[in-house]
Amino acid sequence: MTARETAAGSLVQVLDSEFLRALTEPARLALMKVLLLEGPLDIASLAAHVPQDRSVVSRHLKVLEQAGIVTVTRRGRHRIYALDGVAFIRTLEDVLTKAKSLTAICCPPPATSSTPREG
Repeated sequence: MTARETAAGSLVQVLDSEFLRALTEPARLALMKVLLLEGPLDIASLAAHVPQDRSVVSRHLKVLEQAGIVTVTRRGRHRIYALDGVAFIRTLEDVLTKAKSLTAICCPPPATSSTPREG
């Protein structure tokens, strides 16, 4: 396997990470927006801001939690969800760093031509 093929395969893994998959669902992005604007909330309060049922919201929050995007704390019977901003930014930076290093190997910019293109 060439270095380019290895880098391309690694970049595919980065793009298919749990973190990025968690961010590709509009319903999860909507929940993140609510948490950004409102701060930490329990599931009932979150569900009041989106069109999904509480059970669907719960499943989306579990994905966000597993991806390290939200944290959960217990307050009595309630589970309070909050964005973990530090972890979110750290993971975004890690993804960007990996993508930059891999694209330099698998997807370098095209060589510039010294002759102008006709158009």
